[in-house]
Amino acid sequence: MHSNLQKIEEITENLQTNGCGYDLLRYVCLPDLLGKDATTILYVLGKNIARQLTWENYDQVKAFFYKTGWGELTEGKEKRGEHEFTLTGSAITQRMKRNLDTDYRLEAGILAEAMQQIKGIDCECREEIKPRKNCVEFKVIYIK
Repeated sequence: MHSNLQKIEEITENLQTNGCGYDLLRYVCLPDLLGKDATTILYVLGKNIARQLTWENYDQVKAFFYKTGWGELTEGKEKRGEHEFTLTGSAITQRMKRNLDTDYRLEAGILAEAMQQIKGIDCECREEIKPRKNCVEFKVIYIK
């Protein structure tokens, strides 16, 4: 496991994106501050952030992810009871090239709440990091 100093050096010296400062805060400082409950807290924080906005359609969600620099969110299959999305972009690719301990719980929380508003049904979101595909796959599950 990397020490915080090693993580900081990896992010600031090797990660060649405009989001270097974001990555430092998001993947080093916040987990350190939040401790073992970081992933749960970040998911709830994402939902809380999304509740402060009005979501009417998927294009707004896509634009939000792009404008925040999180990447390009593409809509995938919508099956009975769930909806798939994929997040790609240079920042994600760069993180995957490094040995950073990353998660996308904040983004999952935002996506869950946004889709909840759009669909009018309770939603949860799970993410799976796909290093070989340089993407993160999200699955929004409709709770009945």
